[in-house]
Amino acid sequence: MSIAELQLPPSALHGKKRVLTSAFVGTTVEWYDFYLYGTAAALIFNTQFFPAGSDVAGTLGAFATFAVGFLARPAGGIIAGHLGDRIGRKSLLVVSLITMGAASTAIGLLPNYATIGVFAVIGLVLLRLLQGLACGAEWGGSALLSVEHAPSRLRGFFGSFTQVGSAAGMLLATGSFAVAQALTTDEQFQAFGWRLPFLASAVLVVVGIYIRLGVEDAPAFRKLKVENRIAKAPVWEVLRYHKRALLVTIGLRLAQPALFAILAIYLINYLAARRDDTTSGVTAVLIGSAVGLASGPLWGWASDKWGRRNIALVAIAGIGLFIWPFFWFLDNGPLALLPIAMLLGMNILHDAIYGPQAAWFAEQFPVHVRYTGVSLGCQIGTVLSGGLTPVIAASLLLAGNNTPWLICAYISGLAVLSFIAALAAKDPVGDRLRDSDAHDEFEVAP
Repeated sequence: MSIAELQLPPSALHGKKRVLTSAFVGTTVEWYDFYLYGTAAALIFNTQFFPAGSDVAGTLGAFATFAVGFLARPAGGIIAGHLGDRIGRKSLLVVSLITMGAASTAIGLLPNYATIGVFAVIGLVLLRLLQGLACGAEWGGSALLSVEHAPSRLRGFFGSFTQVGSAAGMLLATGSFAVAQALTTDEQFQAFGWRLPFLASAVLVVVGIYIRLGVEDAPAFRKLKVENRIAKAPVWEVLRYHKRALLVTIGLRLAQPALFAILAIYLINYLAARRDDTTSGVTAVLIGSAVGLASGPLWGWASDKWGRRNIALVAIAGIGLFIWPFFWFLDNGPLALLPIAMLLGMNILHDAIYGPQAAWFAEQFPVHVRYTGVSLGCQIGTVLSGGLTPVIAASLLLAGNNTPWLICAYISGLAVLSFIAALAAKDPVGDRLRDSDAHDEFEVAP
């Protein structure tokens, strides 16, 4: 996708390319590390670290530790938000990148259950906690670094470069496992092949750090520091004075991450168990992630042109409906057509919400508590939805007598809550479209 295709003036990107590259590359590395675990949980961890008992118990154990990383994300968001609103966005992003890379590399070196017993499980949980802390710190800072540097009418497009890092990270994570599986036999993959993608993280982190060190905080935040208007207790201020914005951002993070967890994580295990197919899901995720590199910026640009709310409302309603025929298709449809279903679910419904999300969340909070606000809203919402969805889905499948209707009802229920949140959210772009004199308070601080 070129600048000309999006009708962006060349001046809009003047001096901003390093910022966009930093947002994209840094977030890609972070998400690569985070998603490696999700793919490994679906493919290998149930036998490497949870071999005792039934296959179902092993799968639940693997997905439960996957959820641990999400549970740690609010803590990472709180810590990074407090420090990021006081000392700056850039410093926290470098620390989060190093932490994530170190944890992933250590997972690649961790002995399995057969070698050190329960200590393997303990080590895996602790490293997953570190991943969660780093991921909780990453998103808010990267989102703000791109959005706060953006021209006022291109925040959605600029913020999408942080968002699209998720698709790139998923593409790299899934692709690295596909390559490892292709280059090794089943026995070799079980023995050591699954470790190679984790060990590769160390190289990617070095690249990400190099790029991020060349970016400074946005002028609006630097002005706050010069004028000594930094929030002393940003977490408390968000909880006391910005409860509505916090609840809105939490609500907006319910349906979209849950759908993503179904499409990118749970799908692989579901097809392996129900249809003895371990490749179709991985292939579909790869295709959806590759297309997401273009669809994310496209939806970000669209939200700058037509408003965030209208696009989100249609997509959220679509998620609530889409999930029902999607599970029927997984059980009965020709899997050769799975990439088409993935494009509809991931690149149209999911990305229509996710692409503009960095800008939309940032627009809910004033600059002096923005890192804290967007981090808390994003990470709490993600814990309540995406982080728990794989283990909830596995449990609901059992509760539904091995039929997925309860999973579908769960996703549809989250969609209702997100729909309400979208109605309540501020939409400066929509306000400007309705009234050209509407005041933009994005860079205003008390």
